[in-house]
Amino acid sequence: MSTKILFGFHAVIVRLKTAPASISEIHVDATRRDARMRQFVERAREAGARLIESDDARLAQLAGTMRHQGVVARVAPLAQQHSLDEVLDGVSGPPLVLVLDSVTDPHNLGACLRVADGAGAHAVVAPKDHAVGLNATVAKVASGAAETVPYVMVTNLARTLNEMKERDIRVVGTSDDADATIYDVDLRGPVALVLGAEGAGLRQLTRRTCDELVRIPMAGAVESLNVSVAAGVCLYEVLRQRRGREPLNL
Repeated sequence: MSTKILFGFHAVIVRLKTAPASISEIHVDATRRDARMRQFVERAREAGARLIESDDARLAQLAGTMRHQGVVARVAPLAQQHSLDEVLDGVSGPPLVLVLDSVTDPHNLGACLRVADGAGAHAVVAPKDHAVGLNATVAKVASGAAETVPYVMVTNLARTLNEMKERDIRVVGTSDDADATIYDVDLRGPVALVLGAEGAGLRQLTRRTCDELVRIPMAGAVESLNVSVAAGVCLYEVLRQRRGREPLNL
């Protein structure tokens, strides 16, 4: 059976909560005796996980990084929904999808998954040839959200956006040169928010496929936000409006 690595307290704790039987073993730092580690070990034992005390070198080797927090787990991959259609077919209420165009940094993807989970997005979508896949670094930064938010990689992003339009999902892209701001548009219905990588922005075909473009107003000296911060701003504006508040119209 194939296995993958999860590391860091948050990522492993979420797996303990959601699918403890998928964990084959958890390596923990033999030198840590602090309260956080004690609580983690107690939770792992309650879940029936196999615990192995390891030194820092072994943990770093398993995780591929020194930033493992003293916790590294070997786990079986969870079954993923195979298509965006399957995800959307299971949604009750207006869908909310985050689309990432050309986001290739695993730290950015992990942070985007985390904020997508927090805002209640139903899926994160990215093109296969212009994106990073799910790996241990993504899972660590996502703090468990890589286990809870479907991450769907598609062959043709423009076609996928058009298929979402056929479902009456409004495709709203972000661009620094857009006339309207994210606060000017009504986001209470089905919506897909499309964000590009910081600096490069959306690719031209992606941009043309969007129903409309909006920008995040910038009041200071910097010209743009990190993509995960921008995703948080946009997703939580959707959440704010869906809770009964009108667009701000700034």
